Amino acid sequence: MSFVIPQPAPASVAVVGQEARFPVHRIYCVGRNYEDHAKEMGHTGREAPFFFMKPADAVLAAAPGATVDMPYPTLTANLHHEVELVVAIGKGGSHIRAADAHQHIYGYAVGLDMTRRDLQNDMKKQGRPWCIGKGFEHSAPIGPITPAAQAPGAESAAIALQVNGADRQRSTVSKLIWNIAETIEQLSAAWTLQPGDLIYTGTPEGVGAVVRGDVLHGTVEGLAPLTVRIV
Repeated sequence: MSFVIPQPAPASVAVVGQEARFPVHRIYCVGRNYEDHAKEMGHTGREAPFFFMKPADAVLAAAPGATVDMPYPTLTANLHHEVELVVAIGKGGSHIRAADAHQHIYGYAVGLDMTRRDLQNDMKKQGRPWCIGKGFEHSAPIGPITPAAQAPGAESAAIALQVNGADRQRSTVSKLIWNIAETIEQLSAAWTLQPGDLIYTGTPEGVGAVVRGDVLHGTVEGLAPLTVRIV
């Protein structure tokens, strides 16, 4: 097959212990999926899950053990970090039952849902889509993916983010309002999940702003960490 313009290289993520990489199809994100984060954003209760998307090429993939540079984005003066457990889908499907969801998971990674918070808040006030606040270049940093068989405790693990060595976010994945299986069930009712999809599962409390020169270190116990420098 030929193309009228050069075809962009596909987005991909490193896999722990392998040279082969994980190709990215779509990026789904779960909004307000930890109770204390929902409260800090002005919401309460276990509301029905809702989702937004980032383009596949928003991925900023870190090499194992390396720090990846993220350019400070345009148009914002309030760039926020949100550390998350990321689920990598290895087997697609639609209307997947929660009881069967784990058969579709390839692995897990540490991710950051970087957010132009001022632009997102402006869009909320106007009742407009959040795309400009969430879906910009490099807005989805991600560490190497650990295959599910090597990360049996990922869904109840400690999750944390440090900025310049100081704690910003610290919780456990078990505090998700909608757990991984429930999220996959809900997502696959709305979209047909495909191999290569990434699901950013939500962030705990403690989100906040970062500036150029800050170093962000995200961890989920048992997974390869993610270190990002804002430049």
